[in-house]
Amino acid sequence: QVQLVESGGGLVQPGESLRLSCVTSGFTFSHRWMYWVRQAPGKGLERVSSIYTSTGSTSYADSVRGRFTISRDNAKNAVYLQMNSLKSEDTAVYYCALDPLGDSRGQGTQVTVSS
Repeated sequence: QVQLVESGGGLVQPGESLRLSCVTSGFTFSHRWMYWVRQAPGKGLERVSSIYTSTGSTSYADSVRGRFTISRDNAKNAVYLQMNSLKSEDTAVYYCALDPLGDSRGQGTQVTVSS
């Protein structure tokens, strides 16, 4: 069955960095878009970034462009999200997903940015 397992979240101060990982299994990883989405407290799911696994093409939400970098390792069937210059408004549960709406997503990893 499809499995998406996120890790790497935590509590950091504004301006610090985190790297999220998503290890996948149970589906063909190549030639597809993979997504990071997030859900802040009291808000809906927001698409953060996406990557096409075969070419490495990427896209970012305006709110994170220039601060976050998505990448993948096709040999490990894994997707990563490097998050730099974190802000309090980045506080959310971050999910790795197979679709842009986050309907098929993992269990998530909590990111809290607070001083």
